[in-house]
Amino acid sequence: MFTAAFSGFLLGLSLIVAIGAQNAFVLRQGLRREHVFAVCLACALSDAVLISIGVGGFGAVGIAVPWIEPVMRYGGALFLAAYGLRSFRAALMSQGGLSPSDANAQSLARTLATCLAFTWLNPHVYLDTVVLLGSISTQYGGQKLAFGVGAGTASFLFFFSLGYGARLLRPVFAKPGAWRALDVLIGMTMCGLALKLAV
Repeated sequence: MFTAAFSGFLLGLSLIVAIGAQNAFVLRQGLRREHVFAVCLACALSDAVLISIGVGGFGAVGIAVPWIEPVMRYGGALFLAAYGLRSFRAALMSQGGLSPSDANAQSLARTLATCLAFTWLNPHVYLDTVVLLGSISTQYGGQKLAFGVGAGTASFLFFFSLGYGARLLRPVFAKPGAWRALDVLIGMTMCGLALKLAV
C-alpha cells in the first residue's frame, strides 16, 4: 500500500510542478497575500476530484462524449489568451512594486471564479489527472485508492507550499521591475499555452 501511495505522490508531484496557468495564478496570489488559503484549497480540491474520477475508472467519458474535448480546448485557449493579454497590459501600466497596501484587491468570489476557470477550462488538467493518473492507477489493482490518495496529497502539498512560500519572494517583488517581469512571464505562459491548445 505504501509503495502505491508513494508512486502516486511522486507521479502527481511531477505532473503538477511544471509551470502553467494555474501555478502562475497561485504564485501571484501568494505574492499579493490575497485569498491564498481559498485559492490553494480550490486548486487542491479540484485536483483531488479529478484524480478520484480518473482512479475510479471514468477516463472513458471523453470517448463517450466526444464534443467535450474541442469545447474545452478552444474555450480554455480563449480564456488563457485573454488573461495573458491582461498580464501584458498590467506589465505596461505598472508604476510601482508590491506593497502591503496594494490597491485593486479582488473579491473572494471573483478570485475563486478565475482560479476555478484556470483549473476546469484547461484540457491538460484532464489529460494529467483523469487520463494519465487514471490509467497508471490500473497497474496497482486493489491499491488504486492508495495511489490516488498519494497523488492527491502531492497536489495539496504543492499548492499550499507554492501559495504560502511565495511570501518569501515578496521583498524581491517590492521592486517595480521584478513585478513587471513576473507579469510578462505570466503573459507569455498564458499566451503560449493558449496557442498550444488552439493549434
